[in-house]
Amino acid sequence: MNPLESLRLSWRSIRGHRLRSALTTLGVIIGVAAVIAFVALGASLQAGIIGDISPDDQRNLYGWAADPDTEGGPLAGAQFVFSQDDLEAVAELEGVDAAYGYATIDAQSVTHAGDTRLQSSGLIAAGPSYIRESSLREGRQFEMGEREAVINPAAAEQFEENVSVGDELEVRIATGGTETVTVVGITDTSEGLSPFEGFDAAPRMYVPTDPFYLEQAVGPADGGGDSSEGNEESEPENDVRYLAIVVEAPSADEDDVDAAREAATAYFESEESDASEFLGEDVAVTLQTSTELLQQLEDILDILQSFIVGIAAISLVVGSIGIANIMLVSVTERTREIGIMKAVGAQNRDVLGLFLTEAVILGVIGAVLGTALGLAVAAIGASYIDIPLVYPLEYVALAIVAGILVGVVSGLYPAWRAARTDPIDALRYE
Repeated sequence: MNPLESLRLSWRSIRGHRLRSALTTLGVIIGVAAVIAFVALGASLQAGIIGDISPDDQRNLYGWAADPDTEGGPLAGAQFVFSQDDLEAVAELEGVDAAYGYATIDAQSVTHAGDTRLQSSGLIAAGPSYIRESSLREGRQFEMGEREAVINPAAAEQFEENVSVGDELEVRIATGGTETVTVVGITDTSEGLSPFEGFDAAPRMYVPTDPFYLEQAVGPADGGGDSSEGNEESEPENDVRYLAIVVEAPSADEDDVDAAREAATAYFESEESDASEFLGEDVAVTLQTSTELLQQLEDILDILQSFIVGIAAISLVVGSIGIANIMLVSVTERTREIGIMKAVGAQNRDVLGLFLTEAVILGVIGAVLGTALGLAVAAIGASYIDIPLVYPLEYVALAIVAGILVGVVSGLYPAWRAARTDPIDALRYE
């Protein structure tokens, strides 16, 4: 039988039982859609987050001191161990380009031109190079020792009158007092600049650790008192400890990053460092790049992906059984038709090809519809969490191949049974 004729007859049979054919492919549709949707969302999430890591950020090492057995993301179990002297010493090490503390300062509100907005978080103290020049939409980095700030677009646009470079903001600090800062730059994105912040879009203000953190910090040596009292007499920066630090390698080259990590770790573990008095078996320094920190997220996504693929495989097996069942029913219903075909000269291979083609068509239809449904779900999900959608083209191709395989496997026995039907018995069948 001509393959095109076999295809036409198979398609006519499928169209003759639209509802039954649709229900038959439902298992394949669900299985393929689940795989496509999750793979597309996973790829989009990875691309959206990892794509935010600029080349400049890839040379940064984010550090904290915690129990090595502590599980969790960045800063899990972190302790205040890094002194200002430690950071200045690390910055002078060979293979280290810069080192500075990182801290969040609790705020209550921010006021611009008489318009006040509540902002309990989002005041971040760091070094000037934490704000990469390439990430500035306008203006410049802040300078150490100055009451300056770089803000992101979400912070600039939260007031009735947008904030511009050169404007002043009044920030009410949670521990008391009000700071007046001059905006010297605006970043090009409202997303976080490092894993310490997360990568969600939110209003953020970046300020230098000196003077903002040094004046607001609580030193561990004084039992947690407010160091802002008598700052000038006690030189509080000598007691201030940082919860987190950033160490910058000269470049994003892997050897340079490893060299900076080894040099900084060796210093912190030596008796020269102030941090060493707190380090031991229970507390150790961790220095990781953005990529290494995000690897934990990728590992979780890989586990979830394997789990979803397992569920989808079960769905495909169920779908395959459904197709096989319907094909057996179809063979029984068309027994007399098979007898007539053989009576007019059709060979066993013609009957085999006819029913096998029908099963493959059902599998391919299920794969195509499942792919379209999965991509639609992924597009909605990506839009909801505001990440660019990445199309997993290789998985689309695999879905089509899986549909063909499901059709062949599920239709093989019914087609073989139809081909083996005796024409005389088939013609007698009522």
